[in-house]
Amino acid sequence: NHENIKNGESSMNSSIVSLKNVEKWFGENHVVKNMNLEIQEGEFLTLLGPSGCGKTTTLRMIAGFEDASSGTIEVQGVRVEEMEPFQRDVNTVFQNYSLFPHMTVFENVAYGPSIKKVPKEQIKKSVSEMLELVQMSGYESRKPDELSGGQKQRVAIARALINQPRVLLLDDPLGALDMKLRRQMQIELKRLQKKLGITFVYVTHDQEEAMTMSDRIAVMSDGLILQIDNPVEIYEKPKSRFVADFIGESNIFDGKIKTMEDGILHAECKQGDCLLYGKGFEAGEDIFISVRPEYLMLSKEKQEGFSLKAKIIDYVFMGTLVKAILLTEDGKEIKYSRFEKNQSLDIGDEVYLYWDYDKGVAIKKTSFDEENN
Repeated sequence: NHENIKNGESSMNSSIVSLKNVEKWFGENHVVKNMNLEIQEGEFLTLLGPSGCGKTTTLRMIAGFEDASSGTIEVQGVRVEEMEPFQRDVNTVFQNYSLFPHMTVFENVAYGPSIKKVPKEQIKKSVSEMLELVQMSGYESRKPDELSGGQKQRVAIARALINQPRVLLLDDPLGALDMKLRRQMQIELKRLQKKLGITFVYVTHDQEEAMTMSDRIAVMSDGLILQIDNPVEIYEKPKSRFVADFIGESNIFDGKIKTMEDGILHAECKQGDCLLYGKGFEAGEDIFISVRPEYLMLSKEKQEGFSLKAKIIDYVFMGTLVKAILLTEDGKEIKYSRFEKNQSLDIGDEVYLYWDYDKGVAIKKTSFDEENN
């Protein structure tokens, strides 16, 4: 029963790609479940989730490389389920680049326009503009096997962009690159997207990549969109345990609401009492409580409304950052991180945990979280 998860709805209305009640089955395997997704014109939207969550299948359905089992897909208000990939106003960049090995860089990039019988002079001009855009001028006569991974990726992007698609679909395009190049390409891709104003739909399992590049992120698991929002909201206000756990680090407690007053919840969990902010809850309700390690505070004294106690078992000073691991009496491990060193704390100390109540997130228990934890 997944009705209690609003599956990726958006209040904006200038959508360029629209998925309505889209389902995908591979035999018995239900890969995408009743997906409703509105992708806005000119936005950088990332489908983020662990492998096998349905994100690449969703991308491939938009591209036309997979058929939806049911539901409708529209690009610019036109239904595309029956159209071939080349008839849709979208282009795809794959992780493995898919360049033609026997063709030069110039020929690879020129491939789309030359099939469309664009005049030679115009093709030449467009190719050189595209190669300049992706910083690959001067490589026209090289073959793909003479290029590095990052250079191949740039050529693949130029080849997709030369067709002037309204939507560019990118399937984990930086997955095969080393960390340093990956970071550099993230910045370049974001720059390109802003400059061209094209809608980018990006698939990755790398949270940091999604947080760095996206206007909005759709967090997926098990064929469902669990939350779709801008990176700050996803990080600060996760709406499910899965999202809190999957994006960054989080301390998650099982709790129950004792009382409520003006949106401030007084909750209890096995480890003690705490305060947090929340709307749409009721007294007696079972919840998850999520607190990011950097919002956690430690004190030798009990703080009002809090009685969570733990012992510091590891305390590491990493230049500008302090990281600590604490253990509660019932053996729950707590992560803590801070930019300044608290001189009075040491390994072995017993401390009380607390936080600014608006930094604790109350999360409703959904059937999805119950089934997947």
